[in-house]
Amino acid sequence: MTTTEEPKAAPQLNSKQKKFLKGLGHSLTPVVAVGKEGLGEKILKATALELSRHELIKVKVGKSSPASRQETAEVLSTGTESSLVQIIGKTILLYKKNPKLDKDKQIRLP
Repeated sequence: MTTTEEPKAAPQLNSKQKKFLKGLGHSLTPVVAVGKEGLGEKILKATALELSRHELIKVKVGKSSPASRQETAEVLSTGTESSLVQIIGKTILLYKKNPKLDKDKQIRLP
């Protein structure tokens, strides 16, 4: 009998924390793009990798993506156990704390 692990829910961010992260995310460029292939395992792995490197990332949802931006945001945040900060147009901002990063590279939430 195999057991499948349910993805853990990401910690909820309060409005002050979201506002702070939105300010930090303003100058970022998207590091993951979701195209016509949609939300496959490769996109989830790439998103998880970038979150482990940066903690705060932007994901761009292309015009040819079969998934809606809301659906994409939900799948990526759940699949990577990250927090959805915001969705603006076709861009999604995700945050996931990484305690393994150097202290000077970690984002300190208010």
